[in-house]
Amino acid sequence: QVQLVESGGGLVQPGGSLRLSCVASGSIFRLIAMGWYRQAPGKQRELVAAIRKGGSTNYTDSVKGRFTISRDNAKNTVYLQMNSLKPEDTAVYYCNARIMSSDYWGQGTQVTVSS
Repeated sequence: QVQLVESGGGLVQPGGSLRLSCVASGSIFRLIAMGWYRQAPGKQRELVAAIRKGGSTNYTDSVKGRFTISRDNAKNTVYLQMNSLKPEDTAVYYCNARIMSSDYWGQGTQVTVSS
């Protein structure tokens, strides 16, 4: 059906950078939007950034100015460039694709920011 494959997570020191990638495949010709969510221990999953088919983006306030979501339509890939990382960014990051009225999820990739 729809498959999302994530990569790029890891351990980084505060102030460092990571770039997450998510490749979508399958029945995605009706793709509406893609985005990144994260879930930290003891917290609800939250939207980090999203990019819609038309190219518009939105970010949660805590990452504005530090994170950038982008896409390569030819590769069906969405990226999340994360700069100036903080310990509070530590979470499992999940790729999301919205297709028609359905949401599809990747398995998640761990991002740990620690010195």
